[in-house]
Amino acid sequence: MAKNFQDLFGRVIRLTTEREAHILRHLEMQGQIDKLEGVLKSPDVIVRSNRDPAVILYHKHYLATPVTEKYLIVAVKLEADDGFVITAFFTDGVKKGERIWEK
Repeated sequence: MAKNFQDLFGRVIRLTTEREAHILRHLEMQGQIDKLEGVLKSPDVIVRSNRDPAVILYHKHYLATPVTEKYLIVAVKLEADDGFVITAFFTDGVKKGERIWEK
C-alpha cells in the first residue's frame, strides 16, 4: 500500500510499495523510511536534477546515519498533479543542479 507524505510546499508525494522495496534493497536504508517525510517537509536544500528537470532532489543533512555523517536525498518525480518518490539514499554532499530552494 502506498504511503503519502506532504512536502515543504504542501504537495502530496506518494511512496509506492515497489519504490519502498527498491529503496530498502540498500542495507543502509533499512529503518530509514520514516525519515523520508522529514526530508520532504523540512529539507536543507532542494535541487532540480540535471538529468531530468521533472525530478526534484530534497536534501537533509544528518550528523549521524548508518553510514556516518551524510545527506539523505529523496528524489521525487513531479508530473502535472502527481508527485512520487523515485528513490532515496545517503550521499556526501548536495547534488549538482539548479538550487530551487535553500534553508
